[in-house]
Amino acid sequence: MDEKDFEMLSALNDTHNITRAAEQLYITQSALSKRIRSIENELGAKLFIRSHQGIRFTHAGENVLNYTENSLKQLQELRRNLDSMQGSVCGTLNAGISINFAHYRLPDMLALYHREYPQVRLHISTGQSRDIYRQMTEGNLDMAVIRGEYPWDSMRYLLSQENMCLVYNREYIGKSLKDYLFIGRKTDSVQTGMVNRWLYEHDLDVRNKSFYMDSISTCLELVKRGLGWSLLPEIALDGFDGVIEPCSFADGEPFIRRTYIIAQRESCELPQISAFIDVLKSSKEFRTSDTNFI
Repeated sequence: MDEKDFEMLSALNDTHNITRAAEQLYITQSALSKRIRSIENELGAKLFIRSHQGIRFTHAGENVLNYTENSLKQLQELRRNLDSMQGSVCGTLNAGISINFAHYRLPDMLALYHREYPQVRLHISTGQSRDIYRQMTEGNLDMAVIRGEYPWDSMRYLLSQENMCLVYNREYIGKSLKDYLFIGRKTDSVQTGMVNRWLYEHDLDVRNKSFYMDSISTCLELVKRGLGWSLLPEIALDGFDGVIEPCSFADGEPFIRRTYIIAQRESCELPQISAFIDVLKSSKEFRTSDTNFI
């Protein structure tokens, strides 16, 4: 077994699904199944049980997973220690990025970073902020960009804040929001609470006139097609030619969505991590007057 096998077992543990694990690892399902059989033959033990609910680790599989997770953390720690001794910016950038930030903002920044520091190995995970945050609390990532409010007692930096906006097609101008569908998005509990507060303060009961999607971009596409209205962050609204109205609460407080950089305390000493944070902070997309260390 090698490091790729460690990552494979970790992906299987996260997804409990061979197809999704293969997608996460950027390999085919057949290649993943073949490697699983090879490891089981090598170790002489059955590691998984397959069922309609997905895959489960056997007792032997749990022992192997525990060993590989510890080994992977030790290997990453060894690399960090060696990287910190180098005179140039190199090593591994082990970061988790909110899927929405990754979609709308990350590509240009990552391209700039790679041009400046070509020796750095890029290990970027994307996903929902709640999942990225969980990986940070488990110590599996050096740093992250997450959207929303999550407790963090180490390095945290307010990267940006943006308005949440009421968006709808022009054909609905002058009509009551109560007359057509609310297109909601599944998100973290704090943001859900803020959305519910806004709906309540605007006397909008959407329980029987709504449906919910996982993706901001999907919500926006449904709005464009006239299926309803939504509350979406400005980050997603470039090029939308419908109605965009920044939201506020009854007391006049603006309804905003914040994006943070968070990092493990020891990781801030690594040149490749601090350099990536500098690239994010210096981007013209963000106003430094709206950011601060926490």
